[in-house]
Amino acid sequence: MFSKVLVANRGEIALRVIRACRELGVRSVAVYSDADAAAPHVREADEAVNVGPAPSAESYLRGDRVVEAAKRVGAEAIHPGYGFLSEREWFARLVRDEGLVFIGPPPEAIAAMGSKTAARQLAIAAGVPVVPGTTSALRDAAEAERIAQEFGYPVLLKAAAGGGGKGMRVVRESRELASLLDAARREAKNAFGDDAVYVEKYIVGPRHVEIQVLGDQHGTMLSLGERECSVQRRHQKMIEEAPSVAVSPERRRQMGETAVRAARAAGYVNAGTCEFLLDQDGRFYFLEMNTRLQVEHPVTELVTGIDLVQWQLRIAAGEQLPFAQEEIGPRGWAIECRITSEDPDNGFLPSTGRIEYLHVPSGPGVRWDGGIEIGSEVGLHYDPMLAKLIVWAPDRERAVERMHRALLELTVQGVETSRDFHLRVMEDDEFRRGAIEIQWLERRLPTLVKTTPPENGVLVAAVAAALLAHRDRSGRVSPGKNDRPALGNGGTNASEDVTPADPWKQAARREAIGDRW
Repeated sequence: MFSKVLVANRGEIALRVIRACRELGVRSVAVYSDADAAAPHVREADEAVNVGPAPSAESYLRGDRVVEAAKRVGAEAIHPGYGFLSEREWFARLVRDEGLVFIGPPPEAIAAMGSKTAARQLAIAAGVPVVPGTTSALRDAAEAERIAQEFGYPVLLKAAAGGGGKGMRVVRESRELASLLDAARREAKNAFGDDAVYVEKYIVGPRHVEIQVLGDQHGTMLSLGERECSVQRRHQKMIEEAPSVAVSPERRRQMGETAVRAARAAGYVNAGTCEFLLDQDGRFYFLEMNTRLQVEHPVTELVTGIDLVQWQLRIAAGEQLPFAQEEIGPRGWAIECRITSEDPDNGFLPSTGRIEYLHVPSGPGVRWDGGIEIGSEVGLHYDPMLAKLIVWAPDRERAVERMHRALLELTVQGVETSRDFHLRVMEDDEFRRGAIEIQWLERRLPTLVKTTPPENGVLVAAVAAALLAHRDRSGRVSPGKNDRPALGNGGTNASEDVTPADPWKQAARREAIGDRW
């Protein structure tokens, strides 16, 4: 095992890796930008090195500075987390060339799966089912039209070099193809520096289901089961769970074997994820491979009992996986909500500010992977994700209820967050039935960002406002959005008599203080 590892990331994932290192007796080194000098991951690491100004392009994305820092402090390996440098083939190669260990797949595997078109070609050669489409970039609109006519509309334009919905457009009819192709190319160029776009048949109403794989340097490659990632907004995942209500044991075996075959074809080692579309008839199609740790890895950890981050470190150090495929299967149910500094009731606009108060949920089956604390400054330099709230329960129904309870316990003051949005999702009848697919959230969003107040809401709100004004005069502070007053002795509310169990009073209180429910 390594004696010292540099963590080339920030926020909650940096803390997650630092904790894994500590449990393995490995010293950790944090890197930070000027904006993150007081961040929790800097304090929690054994050492910390500044790598530049606040913009990520001048700090966290400066692979040369990261490698130089690792060598300067005597680190033997670098863990990239997710995002930033994690899927950059050139960075993995630089780390290796400088005599360090990259805790992730070989650069050749990253390159093989880094381009969606190259990954499709590799998957087809390995006998992995893919969505009907092209295996090379489109030359022009005329070629795109010919292929679209062959597949039949609708079709999907996708950037060859990226993900996260960038450079992606759904084309429903011929007359909009040329303009949408131009738009997809421009966005792909801006996001990835590459305007290559290819086309796929658009699968109507599929689920987004991914398979976690884990492989060592001794030839073992395992599937750790599926994650349901269909709750998405603009192709960005918001809620994930494991397992999936749509995947039977036999389908799990088939998808797992397919993912392992794709990973082997790429020469893959360490943790990775194969993403699939699962259509309404149970057919599944390979989309791409994420050659890194996923944001949603905790749900797999909770249902398998396998610490993915520790095994990333162990595999990179040369250890062999001790598990057999038949020993791995889901136990219970896990759900993850991404807590972001966004205002869902205002178009998910980013929110900035200082974390004035934070109360983290706890209790049976609750896990908080957070990167913030009281006093943390939330700006616009980085991704808006503040933390991940994850729960485990024996079955899905109880996992949903536990997540609902945990969200009610969560309090973040100082910035707007997605907490209330997640609460509404947990209360949604379709979600509770598992009746979701990748367009579900876009359809349901109007009902999830605000609720109509009761008919007498104005009157009740006026009374509530008067009560709150009276309490303000008494020296008490009125709570704001995402606030949940602390409980006093006996479980009663110490600062007000409106409890989370009474939604009508909650709505009135929020209306009274200028909040939207």
